[in-house]
Amino acid sequence: MQATRKNSSPVRKLVYAAVCLALALVLPFLTGQIPQIGNALCPMHLPVLLCGFLCGWPWALAVGAVAPLLRFALFSMPALWTAIPMAFELATYGAAAGLLYSRLPRRAGNIYVSLVGAMLAGRVVWGVVKFVLSGLQNTEFPFSAFVAGAFTTAIPGIIVQLVLIPLLVLGLDRAGMSANAPRTVRA
Repeated sequence: MQATRKNSSPVRKLVYAAVCLALALVLPFLTGQIPQIGNALCPMHLPVLLCGFLCGWPWALAVGAVAPLLRFALFSMPALWTAIPMAFELATYGAAAGLLYSRLPRRAGNIYVSLVGAMLAGRVVWGVVKFVLSGLQNTEFPFSAFVAGAFTTAIPGIIVQLVLIPLLVLGLDRAGMSANAPRTVRA
């Protein structure tokens, strides 16, 4: 079954991006009472990555850049020095996921290629921004802190992303609901 081109309208992309932004603002409340769980599950990452697959890179870049800063402005969480690197990280997630997904052939395996590529790129950008900000704050950000923050602590969230995002992308594409995919994903 093929999704029709009408699904890629700017209005549909705007609505999907708005839903993803709302999810990025709300999902952390599910884990917010225990910060260690929130740090491990990375709830804001899911809607931004999904936005990249559903709406394309420009929309996902915007959602990723705005979500942590808007959440800080509305709820004072995450803290500003956490929100700034997160904004760069999530913007990179969304942009990379959308770009890779639009450039690669529509195969189920390429969803994983796009997802893993976006996750790695986002974590590198997060590390670079954290390093720069630590210099501005006269603090240190050693490589061990980068590995712990980008990978070790986030292993549960990485697993959730690797399981949920491809299932959602495949399901929404097969249902003809993806605004970024005018054709069906092949196995």
